[in-house]
Amino acid sequence: MADVKVQIRRVRDGKAAVPLPRYMTEGSAGLDLAAAVEDEVVLAPLERALIPTGFALALPPGFEGQIRPRSGLALKRGLTLVNSPGTIDADYRGEVQLAIINLGAEPATIRHGDRIAQMVVQRVPRVQLEEVDELPSSTRDAGGFGHTGAQEPDTRRT
Repeated sequence: MADVKVQIRRVRDGKAAVPLPRYMTEGSAGLDLAAAVEDEVVLAPLERALIPTGFALALPPGFEGQIRPRSGLALKRGLTLVNSPGTIDADYRGEVQLAIINLGAEPATIRHGDRIAQMVVQRVPRVQLEEVDELPSSTRDAGGFGHTGAQEPDTRRT
């Protein structure tokens, strides 16, 4: 698979500068994103905050950045993203910021440089909607919200 070049620019320097996003292992799907906060941010249970990352980027047309929680952080500290996954559009040029929420029972602290989310860059096709009077049928049809995991009722006599 060919690599995708993404231009990135630091938007914070000095005390708030953090490492640029990076893959932590050879097999990582997402680039880890660090918190570019000058002071600690303490989130009470169910409290939300917008956390800066210290960078802006220019994704190529036809791509998006999917911002996802880090599973270990969610499990150990209850920190996750309010809008998961978040989307960075190809035409957005502002600083990437993360809407973090504490779903844990205890206050959670975010410190400068903490790896708090990950970004997966994906190709996104442009679709052309075609309005029709009827949709083709499928085996699922309109079944939703738990439909695909439902078992057929047992109609055998006992």
